[in-house]
Amino acid sequence: MPAAAFFDLDKTVIAKSSTLAFGKPFYRGGLVNRRAVLKSSFAQFVYLLQGADEDSMDKMRDYLKALCAGWPVQQVHDIVAETLHELIEPLVYAEAVALFEEHHAAGRDVVIVSSSGEEVVGPIGEMLGVDRVVATRMVVQDGRYTGDIAFYAYGPGKAVAIRELAAEAGLDLAQCYAYSDSATDLPMLELVGHPVAVNPDKALRRLATAGVGRCARSSSPCACVTGCATGSPTRRAHLRRTPPQLSRRPP
Repeated sequence: MPAAAFFDLDKTVIAKSSTLAFGKPFYRGGLVNRRAVLKSSFAQFVYLLQGADEDSMDKMRDYLKALCAGWPVQQVHDIVAETLHELIEPLVYAEAVALFEEHHAAGRDVVIVSSSGEEVVGPIGEMLGVDRVVATRMVVQDGRYTGDIAFYAYGPGKAVAIRELAAEAGLDLAQCYAYSDSATDLPMLELVGHPVAVNPDKALRRLATAGVGRCARSSSPCACVTGCATGSPTRRAHLRRTPPQLSRRPP
């Protein structure tokens, strides 16, 4: 049966929050005010220091729901398309790109699974050459966002989407890989045979090191998207399984 590799996006594939990265372009486009830009910059800073626990993710979700209500969908798409390479390409981790290439070489599809909106995740996935993405979907009416969420790709929601994808594509989840930095993604990580903690937050690091006791230092992002396999490895620790899975690289 075929297998796939599932990657969280923020702090796993790129070094920052993909949604908050577009604060300044949204301001220039008249979608947010200066106060919102400053708030998103502060949220990005806190996110980098502390990671994203369930409480902070809930607050960010509610804030972004209220913020985007009434935004024209096409304008958001246009802003993301115009600024994508400038904002996101320098944030991509070199090892993530290398892992994409290794999984593709082994015949596995690469799937990004992110709580960020599909308007952001889709173009990022296309830029990185992944096979498909799973992302949060907002409700749209008359070409504008209502502020309601149709599907929230977070926590258990990621696991539900992966199960549906596995059933649709005939994937053997025991042979699949999953990568994340956050303990909030445990439902996704526990679903596959090869879970990997990348740049883990404190909660996930505790779970990972309890099983393996190995955690390397994090790398800096590279400023390239294709053919980039240089630089020091991102911080990775394999989660304990029964029996433990210690495969350090995709075969």
